[in-house]
Amino acid sequence: MLTTRRVDAYHALTVVAPGVAERFRPGHFVSVAVGGPRTSMVTRRALSIHDVKPDYGGTVELVFTATGPGTSWLAERRARDTLDLVGPLGRPFPLPRDPASCVLVGAEYGAAALFPLADALLERGCRIDFALGAASADRVFGAMRARRMAETTTLTTEDGSLGLRGSVTDVLPAVIADTHADAIYACGPMETLRAVTAVAIEFDIPVQVAVEEAMACGIGVCMTCVLPVIGDDGVTRMVRACAEGPVFRGERVRFEDVGTIPFDALGAPGGGVRNVG
Repeated sequence: MLTTRRVDAYHALTVVAPGVAERFRPGHFVSVAVGGPRTSMVTRRALSIHDVKPDYGGTVELVFTATGPGTSWLAERRARDTLDLVGPLGRPFPLPRDPASCVLVGAEYGAAALFPLADALLERGCRIDFALGAASADRVFGAMRARRMAETTTLTTEDGSLGLRGSVTDVLPAVIADTHADAIYACGPMETLRAVTAVAIEFDIPVQVAVEEAMACGIGVCMTCVLPVIGDDGVTRMVRACAEGPVFRGERVRFEDVGTIPFDALGAPGGGVRNVG
């Protein structure tokens, strides 16, 4: 490991990982073992990749919040400590073939994954506009960097301590209208993604969401991160967020049924078919 630092309410670790850096594409994540070799914490932690640089053969910066014993242990790591890390994992963000106007919506530290995406979109000649939100000012991630990169950056906090008071989805319709958006990309808690998707459907523009589901293994074996997603054939299947995702077309995710197995999902007792749209 190279460095560890605080970013307001969050932690950022920079790790020397040339293999991950070489193959990384925006939207990928890594799976990190926590607790050390003698720990009882056997499940890994899935972390978004915020930045990749060529230093030391390839470094990767990970952003997370310390919410339990595993991530608290991770926050205590220091330079020269060694981490057991697997990646890059998951399905990355699809990029537009032609230059487009893209709104990037991030809530809390989920916004970290949007910055390498923004770089990739700018390289393709796209216009980018950010909408970033959180509960309070110290939990809005990347506001300064977003302002440097984007045509516009709209900030919201639920307590009004930074930007506009309210949620990031409250301002999204105005951002879409003002920027003539062609596409939306979103990262954050599931309720935020659900609301962003509803707005995108209302405006009839495509939306790509990177879901936040608990991932114990990160490689598609343990099945802890399954959620109901409608396929191209109109059939709902329980798919793995870590392997088939974490990026999905927002309108295909059945957000209202996350945490359950819908009766009409393939293989469920109802076994029916739910049509797209």
